[in-house]
Amino acid sequence: MEQVDYNELKKGGFIQQIQKNNFSMRLGIVGGRIQAEQLQKVNEIASKYGQGYIHMTSRQSIEIPFIKLEDIEAVKQELAEAKLYPAASGPRVRTITACQGNGVCRNGLIDSTDLANEFGKRYYGKDLPHKFKLGITACSNNCLKAEENDLGVKGAVKPNWNKDNCIYCGLCENACRHGAITINKTAKEFSYAASACKYCGRCVKVCPKGAWEGISGLIVYFGGLFGNRIAIGKQLFPIVFTNDKLFEIVDITLGFFEKHGKKGERFRYTVERVGWELFEKELEGVL
Repeated sequence: MEQVDYNELKKGGFIQQIQKNNFSMRLGIVGGRIQAEQLQKVNEIASKYGQGYIHMTSRQSIEIPFIKLEDIEAVKQELAEAKLYPAASGPRVRTITACQGNGVCRNGLIDSTDLANEFGKRYYGKDLPHKFKLGITACSNNCLKAEENDLGVKGAVKPNWNKDNCIYCGLCENACRHGAITINKTAKEFSYAASACKYCGRCVKVCPKGAWEGISGLIVYFGGLFGNRIAIGKQLFPIVFTNDKLFEIVDITLGFFEKHGKKGERFRYTVERVGWELFEKELEGVL
């Protein structure tokens, strides 16, 4: 009987269950988006090869449990017909998560769906010392919890105040959740504490006269964990203004992990072991 390489199966998205020769097959879904006709194929496979149900994972993917060992190749073939594929698992870049972004959500500041697709093309499945999670959220509401990822991205806006358009109504002060804006309506005085600004863009959205203009950008967090240990990702610099710069940052981060990471060690542990200063030095040339 041919020996089964369970590690290779896991790498290809078929995760061993407690039931012998049964696997939970995880789909590769970028940004939580799947076409309706593809979802029909998932239903067919779950009914034909599984037990008629699916499991929605915490990272916007779908798992079909109870796939038999002997059916794996047939399942792969049927997935391919619908342009679907099993997800990468094990020590590599995992499924890219993202909210719906400004193409759907009124609060969205960036096109997180488009960015997730680009991340998927560039980084998904890349081999690394341990699993690496990338997540994208389009605004400060943080639905995708950017700080919990090994590298998380949050949509942002750098505001700029235009005195000539301001009527000192105070709406921006009321909208600011971080006390960065103070308006004296009577004296028509304005103050803005840039150090308190979190780049949420609420002042820009609420202004009725266009006194606030915003430059779209991205905030990046490094080293988040949300499992056996919980650690909030660090924001090492204020804001990034282009996707090209963001890709440079991701490339450097993954390269750093490849160079310094130990097998089975999460990125946060790698940076803590070798030093945040060394990692920040690697990023200096980009910023």
